[in-house]
Amino acid sequence: MSVKSFREALNEAFRQEMRRDPAVVLLGEDISGGMGSGGEQDAWGGVLGTTKGLMPEFGRERVLDTPISESAFIGAAAGAAATGLRPVAQLMFVDFFGVCGDQIVNQMAKFRYMFGGNATTPVVVRALCGAGLRAASQHSQMLYPVFTHFPGLKVVIPSSPYEAKGLMIQAIRDDDPVIFLEHKAMLDDTEEVPDEAYAIPFGEARTWRDGEDITVVAFGRMVQFARQSAEKLAGEGISCAVVDPRTTSPLDTETILNSVRKTGRLVIVDEAYPRCGMAADISSIVAEQAFDALKAPVLKVTPPHTPVPFSAPLEDAYVPSPAKVEAAVRHVMQADRLAGAA
Repeated sequence: MSVKSFREALNEAFRQEMRRDPAVVLLGEDISGGMGSGGEQDAWGGVLGTTKGLMPEFGRERVLDTPISESAFIGAAAGAAATGLRPVAQLMFVDFFGVCGDQIVNQMAKFRYMFGGNATTPVVVRALCGAGLRAASQHSQMLYPVFTHFPGLKVVIPSSPYEAKGLMIQAIRDDDPVIFLEHKAMLDDTEEVPDEAYAIPFGEARTWRDGEDITVVAFGRMVQFARQSAEKLAGEGISCAVVDPRTTSPLDTETILNSVRKTGRLVIVDEAYPRCGMAADISSIVAEQAFDALKAPVLKVTPPHTPVPFSAPLEDAYVPSPAKVEAAVRHVMQADRLAGAA
């Protein structure tokens, strides 16, 4: 086991799966590079370098540069998956989903259903997501609730390098289409990651921290903020459970509900827009199935319902922060005490 960045963990997952299975191919913009030039026969490895070094080992037939046409190469990936390959297509920024929405939600998501279970579509659509790097509103969204809405898609949001590698390996091996979202502000995060291949099953949440007083459910980068907040709040005598669903479809509702039944309180931290997002969805699930366990109202920590600002101070105010999570937890705990006093 060695220390790897989020970017390196993903690169290792691709390399190990491509060595294991010759049907695995990569598609994307500027992931091969060097065609017809006298320089290095390699590219940067996509917009943020996650596939650097793979083309020289596996060749251009398995690491394919594509035109700047999302509808073309995402459609090609869907067709390739239906005919025996296991393509991993890099959409670059998830915000570009609108260009190839039909290929994802109206085609690959429905193949298995429309063909009576006789068709599989083992395709991974990778996309960068999230705010925090001053990339403005067209390159900074968290759109996993959109994909979660559509039956037939599996949706993955890793929260650390370890999670990224294991979930990507599972995504490549899965026989259904997977939307795999990589927060661009996390690509340089590091931690110990096993050198060997391992797969993390979908639909199994990870409880990063157990707690007695309140449950905090968070996604992707927000898991880091929740963990930081829980550490600080522990010094104030507040015991927080931190739950990372890992995948929004399938969603491990059992782990969430069991934790809420134990603590009686819930804060949900979600970087996606507040309307029709995962925070709203989980609030609904808990209200329907564990209302009698709640000691205080559920509180959501989300951005405002606005586009992501380009202005640095406004973007910092837009993104949920550890301080906002801490304030939300204290508010729920205080609301519970006030209700008890009344």
